Amino acid sequence: MAESLSPIVLWIDEIEKAMAAGGGSGEADAGLSRRLFGAFLTWLQEKKQEVFVVATANNLSLLPPELLRKGRFDEIFFVDLPDDSERESIWKIHLGLRKQDVKKFDLPKIVSASDGFSGSEIEQAVVAALYRALHQKTPLTTDLLIEELNNTVPLSVTRREDIDQLRETAQGRFVNVR
Repeated sequence: MAESLSPIVLWIDEIEKAMAAGGGSGEADAGLSRRLFGAFLTWLQEKKQEVFVVATANNLSLLPPELLRKGRFDEIFFVDLPDDSERESIWKIHLGLRKQDVKKFDLPKIVSASDGFSGSEIEQAVVAALYRALHQKTPLTTDLLIEELNNTVPLSVTRREDIDQLRETAQGRFVNVR
C-alpha cells in the first residue's frame, strides 16, 4: 500500500511493539508473525518505490538486529529529553494551540520549572492546568502551570535509571539529534 502512494513517508510508531525479538516463536499463529516479519525485512531491503520509512522505538533492545542494519534502517537517532530552548518552543506550541497568549506567561520561569519533562508531559501540564483554571473560574496563569508541574513527577524522575541507561547506551552508538 505504501508503494502505491509513493512518494511517501511511512511512519511506524513504537515499532518494537510489533517487531519485538523473541516475541514468540510463531507457534500460536502457525508462524504468521515470523513470515510477516520476514516479508517486512525483505521489503525494506528491496523496495523500489520512493517510500521513506521512519520508525520510533522506546526500547531498541527489543528489536532484532537484522531489522536495524544498514539498508533497512540506515540511521538510528537518539532523541533525549528537551533542553531549555526546546521546552520553550513546546510551551509556546501547546499554549498557542489552546488559544493562550504566550506573552501573558513568565515563560523563563515555566521553562525552568519543567526541566526534565518530556513534550507530552508538558502538554498534559497545560491541559490539566486549563481544567483547574476552568474549575476555579479563573484565567490560566503562570502560577497554575507551575502548580501543575509541581504536582507531576516526570518520567525523568520515576524512571531515572532507565533514562540514564538509554543515554549511556546511545553514547557513541547512535546519531544524537543535537
